Amino acid sequence: MSKHAPRLPWFGPGKFPLYLAPMARHTDVAFRQLCKEQGADVMVTEFVQSEALIRDNAKAWEMVDFTETQRPMGVQIFGATPASMAKAARLVCDRMKPDFLDLNFGCPAHKVIEQNAGSGLLRCPPLLYDLVKAVKDSIPDVPLTAKMRIGWDYSTIVAVEVAGRLEELGVEAIAVHGRTKEQGYSGAAHWGWIAQVAAAVKIPVIGNGDIKDGVSALLRQSETGVSGLMIGRAALGNPWIFRQIKAALAGSADELPVIGTTQRWDCMLRLAELTIDVHASRLGSRDVRWMLDRLHPLTHGLPGSRKLRDQLRHCLTLDDLRRLRDAHLSASIA
Repeated sequence: MSKHAPRLPWFGPGKFPLYLAPMARHTDVAFRQLCKEQGADVMVTEFVQSEALIRDNAKAWEMVDFTETQRPMGVQIFGATPASMAKAARLVCDRMKPDFLDLNFGCPAHKVIEQNAGSGLLRCPPLLYDLVKAVKDSIPDVPLTAKMRIGWDYSTIVAVEVAGRLEELGVEAIAVHGRTKEQGYSGAAHWGWIAQVAAAVKIPVIGNGDIKDGVSALLRQSETGVSGLMIGRAALGNPWIFRQIKAALAGSADELPVIGTTQRWDCMLRLAELTIDVHASRLGSRDVRWMLDRLHPLTHGLPGSRKLRDQLRHCLTLDDLRRLRDAHLSASIA
C-alpha cells in the first residue's frame, strides 16, 4: 500500500521500495554497492553509537561513509541519551548529508541492551519518545525514520502504540522487524503485528523478517499493507534477491536466469574487489583472509561448498581467490 511521504520520494503511487537492512559487520560500503548493483532501492548504514561520533572516533565515521551512487542513503545511529543522540544526529547530517537519519530501536545484542539502547528502549517508551523528540528538534531539515522490533517479549508487544507516537513526533517512515528482542533472530517473524502497525499509522511502514525470495515478498505485500520491504540476512548469500523480488512483483519471475556456479563466483570476486578497494588503505594489506565471513554465505549452493569453504581459508590474495575460482569451475564442469 503506497502512503504519502513527501520528503521520502521513493514511496508513493506505484512505488514499493526494497531496503537493504543495516547489518553489523556486513553492510559496509562494499556490500551495499554489490546490493545496489543487484537492485536494492534504499540503503542504511550499519548502526553507529552516538557517543562514538561525538568523540570523533575514526572507525565510527568510516562506518557511516557512503558513495553518491548508493543514494537514497540513510545513516543509522543508536544511543540512550537524548542530548547525545541529538548532537550526533546534527553532526552526521552536517557532515554526511544523508537522505534521511534512522534511529535504531531494534538491535537485540547484549552490548547494546546493557546501554539501554536498541531494542532495550522498548522497555521504556517515555525515554524512547524523549530521544526521538530531541533528535527531531535537532534536524528539522532532514527526514527522520526509525527501525524497531514489535516488543521486548510476547507479554510486552508495544509496536502499534510506539509507532503511533513516533508518527506524532514527526518520524516519517518506520521499519518493523516482526520479532521480539527475546526472540533475537530465532523463530518466525510475526507479520500479523507488522500488518497492525501498517494499518494504525499514515506514514510508510517497511516490513522486515523472513523475506527469503520473490514468493515470500509477494505474500507479505499482499497481506500486510506495508509500503516496502527490508531484506537482511537473506541478501548475504543471495544479493540477487532484490532483482528476484522485483521480477516477482512485476509478474516476470519466470524470465529470470538461474544463478549458477559462474555467477556466484563472479559475485564473490566482485565483493572481494569492492571490499579491498574500500578497506585496503586502512588495513595496509590486500589480504583476503579477514573477509571470509563475507564470502562464505555466497558459497552456499555451490558444488562441494564445505570443502570450498575450507580451501578459501588458504587464499591470501585476490589472485589466490581467482585461481581457486578457476580450479573449482573446471572441476564442476568436469
